[in-house]
Amino acid sequence: MADGPFRVIGLGEILWDLFPEGKKLGGAPANFAYHARVLGDEGIPVSRVGADELGLEIRRRLAEAGIPDRYVQSDPNRPTGTVRVELDSRGVPSFTITPEVAWDYLEWNADLQRLAADSDAVCFGSLAQRSPQSRRTIRAFLAAARREALRLFDVNLRQSWYTAECLSESLAASSILKLNDEELPVVLRTLGLSAPSSREDGCRLLLRTFQLQLVCLTLGERGCLLVEPNASARHPGFRVTVADTVGSGDAFTAALCHHRLRGAPLERLAQAANRYGAWVASQAGAMPQATAEILRAVL
Repeated sequence: MADGPFRVIGLGEILWDLFPEGKKLGGAPANFAYHARVLGDEGIPVSRVGADELGLEIRRRLAEAGIPDRYVQSDPNRPTGTVRVELDSRGVPSFTITPEVAWDYLEWNADLQRLAADSDAVCFGSLAQRSPQSRRTIRAFLAAARREALRLFDVNLRQSWYTAECLSESLAASSILKLNDEELPVVLRTLGLSAPSSREDGCRLLLRTFQLQLVCLTLGERGCLLVEPNASARHPGFRVTVADTVGSGDAFTAALCHHRLRGAPLERLAQAANRYGAWVASQAGAMPQATAEILRAVL
């Protein structure tokens, strides 16, 4: 397996997280692309923003972070996406997501087709598939990607913007599934699959049903469980003082993808992903500036 750098795509929403103290750039695919780039790969966001001041500010922020905006489309009619974020006493967020925004209308075009064919990994979720147009574009991108490219479905359930059809079609198009311990029973129930006797059994049921390579179940401060057809690994997580958990899951996914592309064993995937996700949870916002110390530990 090559050492990279690899071309890694965050496909879906890019938006402003509106915290009580101000706004921060976010959206799971954009966060993922940012962290993939921090870890040394070519992280590229694919999304759509409005032709408004919030959209222009997103482009400025991406440029400051060294992230290309070539594949961030501009919508002349719809606003840039926003999400109101409220944090509880543990720093765990709840989200109120604005409907009918620019990323709901992501357009399939020749540029995206060429990018898909030249990508090594694609990370996508359920939220950006809430509208028919963006869902069609995401499916077209996945279909155009090379057969050996990683297709990582980070479920990321939000409010009621998911269906059994969306979940089953996304899983059928994926090689890796990532979800958390609250999402696991919801996904199984929504898909009409029988309740398992354990978390690992639930992961294995999804693995078999959709012929996945890997299922990653995150357990918050208790670490994660990684399950392959013939192996599994558990990591207890790292203790940190939480600032907020926004973006920590996306950082986890980026580290997981980074090491998976390089053929690392499950134990290494689990350790690196937990360490990076925990560090981001200890920082404010979804896209903190990584220190040399955390990069040494993760890489």
